[in-house]
Amino acid sequence: MNEPAIAVEHLGRTYTDRGRKIVALRDVTFQVAAGEIVGLLGSNGAGKTTLTKILATLLLPTTGTARIFGHDVTRDLRTVRRMTGVVLGGDRGLYAKLNGRDNLRFFAMLAGVGRRGLSTKLDAALEEVGLVGAADRAVETYSKGMRQRLHIAIGMIAEPRVLLLDEPTVGLDPVEAERLRGTVAALRDTGVSVLLTSHYLLDIERLASRVVILADSTLAADLPVEEFARQAGYTATVTVRGTGTPPDSNVISSPDIAVGGVDVDAVDASWTLRLHVRDWSVGSFGLLEQALAHVSVLDVRIDPVRLEDVYTHVAARLADGSQVGGTR
Repeated sequence: MNEPAIAVEHLGRTYTDRGRKIVALRDVTFQVAAGEIVGLLGSNGAGKTTLTKILATLLLPTTGTARIFGHDVTRDLRTVRRMTGVVLGGDRGLYAKLNGRDNLRFFAMLAGVGRRGLSTKLDAALEEVGLVGAADRAVETYSKGMRQRLHIAIGMIAEPRVLLLDEPTVGLDPVEAERLRGTVAALRDTGVSVLLTSHYLLDIERLASRVVILADSTLAADLPVEEFARQAGYTATVTVRGTGTPPDSNVISSPDIAVGGVDVDAVDASWTLRLHVRDWSVGSFGLLEQALAHVSVLDVRIDPVRLEDVYTHVAARLADGSQVGGTR
């Protein structure tokens, strides 16, 4: 049996603030397989940063264990640190007056990368994140996206087997964000395991195969992305525009077609109808066709459910104390 890249068992962390006991993590258990990208989700204060810091050996757990390829994060610190890359990103942690190559060289030596072959490794890391052309420019001239990619190179220069990645695309424009996602996907293809924390659900949608959700400092769900997407209860949002008499919303709002009711806005001689379609079965197509058969339709737009919508739905359920299906 292959050793999991990350194995967290009954992990807990408490601390005291002004005489009051604070629970940051409580009885968290999950695994990440070798070569797998897992999204770590949760609202602010749910325990994501605490968990990441424990795995990075920056905090000690109060209870339970955490292992990186079988090595305990509290007893095998040197081994765990050699095997783990941590990318917190942002503008901090880089030396602005130094160029990209010198920043990378400095952090490589801190990570224990030997001088032999270092220049080759620097070139390869810069090539991997698309910074070869800017390697000799001062980091203070870099865009935010370029700095984020330099953070990725720093996290990977020691060739870790596990990457802890925190909010990699925050503040990036769409082009830079998509390029950085491509960089992370390429790491997965080389067998690197990634625990990805992000409030941008597009990152999770593009990269992760599973999501782990923390709520109230404990594990709320652990499920494949496909199953997570089904938690919203609908497949897509359909928007129909037409003229004349609008369709009968009572017919379309049948539970066999729509989830959560139907919204019909009528303005002058035109109308717009919006509904969440439960699924794309032959039956639902037929029922929708019947409901729109006697109205004048101008256009139809179909938007597949996005993970941002799903997480909003799931977060509301968790806030109400409801369970989320699919925990492993």
